[in-house]
Amino acid sequence: MGPRPVSSLIDVATIDDVRALATPLPRSYEVVVRGRVKFRVGRIVYLAFSRDETLMGFAFPREERDALVQTYPEKFLMPRPSDMRYQWVVCRLESIGKKELRELVFDAWRMVVPKGLAAMSDAELRKAATPAKQ
Repeated sequence: MGPRPVSSLIDVATIDDVRALATPLPRSYEVVVRGRVKFRVGRIVYLAFSRDETLMGFAFPREERDALVQTYPEKFLMPRPSDMRYQWVVCRLESIGKKELRELVFDAWRMVVPKGLAAMSDAELRKAATPAKQ
């Protein structure tokens, strides 16, 4: 047997992992716009995928964007020029683990919901995302 591909050694995030995290979040819903999957709260998009689902854009504080991209250029990249005005950054899904993905999704969601919902802890959000056993 030959060596295993790198992707099988890393706990790589997928769009299905994002769905499992984002769908049960309060007020969150999935839409498809021009062939691209997006997650919204109301009319505000907080997650969006490239058509090939390899890149995920997400809500992120504008003032922290440069530092994130410069610190981890293998994981994160700047949004396209037309999106620079938004609080937005892009990640390569293949370089993000599932634990890091959870943090990105929850933090992006917190940026677009009312303060009362944003105050929910990660533990409360994970519980909301876990199906009840019957």
